[in-house]
Amino acid sequence: MNTSKASASKASSNNKVMRGRPRHCGRASIISACLILTACLVSCSAPRQAPPALPASAPGLPSAPPPTQPPPQPHLSRGPAPAAASAAAPGCAAGSVRAGSSCWAPAQWSDLPGWGQDPLAQAWPALVHSCQRPTAAFAPLCPQMRQLTLASAQQQSQWLMDSLQPYRVLDQEGRAQGLLTGYFEPILPARRLPAADHPVPLYRPPAGLAERTPWFSRREIDTLPQAMQALRGREIAWLSDPIDALLLHIQGSGRLELTEADGSSRQVRVAFAGTNGQPYRSVNQWLLEQGVQRIAPWPQATKAWAAQNPQRVPELLWSNPRYVFFREEPIGDPAEGPRGALGVPLSAGRSIAVDPSSIAHGTPVWLVSQGPAVQLARLVAAQDSGAAIVGALRVDYFTGTGAQAGELASRIRQPLQAWVLWPR
Repeated sequence: MNTSKASASKASSNNKVMRGRPRHCGRASIISACLILTACLVSCSAPRQAPPALPASAPGLPSAPPPTQPPPQPHLSRGPAPAAASAAAPGCAAGSVRAGSSCWAPAQWSDLPGWGQDPLAQAWPALVHSCQRPTAAFAPLCPQMRQLTLASAQQQSQWLMDSLQPYRVLDQEGRAQGLLTGYFEPILPARRLPAADHPVPLYRPPAGLAERTPWFSRREIDTLPQAMQALRGREIAWLSDPIDALLLHIQGSGRLELTEADGSSRQVRVAFAGTNGQPYRSVNQWLLEQGVQRIAPWPQATKAWAAQNPQRVPELLWSNPRYVFFREEPIGDPAEGPRGALGVPLSAGRSIAVDPSSIAHGTPVWLVSQGPAVQLARLVAAQDSGAAIVGALRVDYFTGTGAQAGELASRIRQPLQAWVLWPR
């Protein structure tokens, strides 16, 4: 799921940018400073103690004031000593600590709805993927995580409870409920060369993109000779439908059933490679402002509107000035998703996009959401971010690859609760 994520992508209700999608953005590399968090994890009956300090000086990681009067905690082998349990971070309730845009309140494992019922073996590959680019807090745990890949569910569960402390994620007003949406990796037909029925290009980043921020808007890219000249020769492939191209821009990455110039066909991935630096705007919101009553499911409803209003399609597209550029990649393991903002492959049903100012990339999260589309109480990994995924309790759930995953993603818009699992 960076499109404006640093790898896969995402969007508003169901429009997001992965990738790191810009959806894909920061890469957390935890270094020295500390974020105070309450913790003591041995068992559900263990007394709550002062939280371990969370490193916070790396981009995208939570930040907190320095610890005050830290009591001795010899069992904490990583990071500075924790702050006193009574210390409350500014903007957060007593006993919790501020983590960027969120507050983390210490919890017991018994507080996690559904804990003990999730098949952890299904989540473990996502945790191990995070170890390809571990943050400083989790790097010491990665050898054990890898060793436990084939362990029993009981062994995996016990290791998590022994090694990690759960914290409930709250916003700074103390609310525990947020919003869950979904995103996916589409598969679209494409041609290597333009044709009358395939007139819509996907571009690699133009030369000098980083030197001019923001770059041309979506409208300017379509209309200004200077912008069009800068992109000439940067075409990767050509699509038949501008709404499909917009879908790729929102999701941040996708697969192409690509017909080559010689007529041969193969499947490739177009991964998030950058944006024009313009703000993301939801096309669904624009449609609502035009008085359109039916905007779901996405993108089918939008395509239906476009077919009835062909003269207004440019206006629809230009309502979102953000433009995403791609790079072509081979597909290794077809079961793996695109790389998210963390730089590791996403796992269907086990990877999420988050606001990294609230939850650092690479963090395991216990996600709970009960709604008409999905009923979740499961372990997931924060591995992506998105332009529309902003806020303490805003999460985009990666549903997988293809049409079925897309249909599910388009229906997800429901409340959520979340607990981060942080090293003791």
